[in-house]
Amino acid sequence: MAATSVGRVLTLCRQFQNAFRISTSLAVQQSALTLTKSQSYLDRLTYPLLSSNWHCHVGQYRPLHTTISRRGLEEFFDIPENWGEPTVKSGAPWTAKQLRTKSNEDLHKLWYVLLKEKNMLLTIEQESKRQRIQMPSPERLKKIERSMKRLDTVVKEREDALRLLQTGQERARPGAWRKDIFGRVYWYRFREHALPWYMNKRYKRKRFYTPLFVTPHISRALIHITSYQNTEQGERKTNRTPGEVSPNEACDCIPCFFA
Repeated sequence: MAATSVGRVLTLCRQFQNAFRISTSLAVQQSALTLTKSQSYLDRLTYPLLSSNWHCHVGQYRPLHTTISRRGLEEFFDIPENWGEPTVKSGAPWTAKQLRTKSNEDLHKLWYVLLKEKNMLLTIEQESKRQRIQMPSPERLKKIERSMKRLDTVVKEREDALRLLQTGQERARPGAWRKDIFGRVYWYRFREHALPWYMNKRYKRKRFYTPLFVTPHISRALIHITSYQNTEQGERKTNRTPGEVSPNEACDCIPCFFA
């Protein structure tokens, strides 16, 4: 009898524990659903222009967002205050001296700001063409392009300096100076191949040297080019008006203080 009563007590305890677990999980699910609905309702009150379909999937995303979701095309156009204005005030383009004082992080952010501004100006230009009207202050696009070109130049300068410091290579892509079959020296850029060079038939067809029978022709060609340049320079001197000074003679007249 004592063993039977103890078994009944243990069974009742287990049933009570299972019921408590089920009720706890239901309460957690109910609170999460209530929180999702309240968040959706607050967002709907705050941003009434957002579609209702997007709010149906709020529970699938994180409850914390640090940015506002904007799905319009307003950022591709200028601010409404500048609409219809014949001219829009704009600042001067960024100079290389100013960009060199910026850090890499600032240059990275500035690049995307300029890119966003360029996309906006290109959109305004296309819309002006569609409406057959004059684009307000079209020089802004040239300023943006000039600033982006200078920023790219500054970034390349830093990359070249860092590469020279670390590896000593002048060019970003490794290579070597080589000659072709006509005796011309050019920079050959290395690249990866799927096969080794001694098994690559396409690489073997390339000639990185000048044959011996081509060398005399190269010297003759150089002599011909030199004589042609001298003849052309003599004709320019004879056809020159009195008192006119050629650029070469002007350079010769300038005294050299570093000789």
